[in-house]
Amino acid sequence: MIVALQIVQIIISITLIALVLLQGKSGGLGGIFGGDGGVYRTRRGVEKLVFQATIGVSAAFFLVSILIVVLPG
Repeated sequence: MIVALQIVQIIISITLIALVLLQGKSGGLGGIFGGDGGVYRTRRGVEKLVFQATIGVSAAFFLVSILIVVLPG
């Protein structure tokens, strides 16, 4: 059971890394170099879907991590 959860955790972590890398690059230090950091904009379409998927996958990663620790090995 633990081995299966560890495999699931590896798959989730790779997915989470990919989703974070797909996020928009408008944040961070972009405002210093002339980016539009001061303008409020809403997420729409695919950007919103990727953002929500990142939240869901990170929650799943957290739950699987807790399960691996709690279940007896």
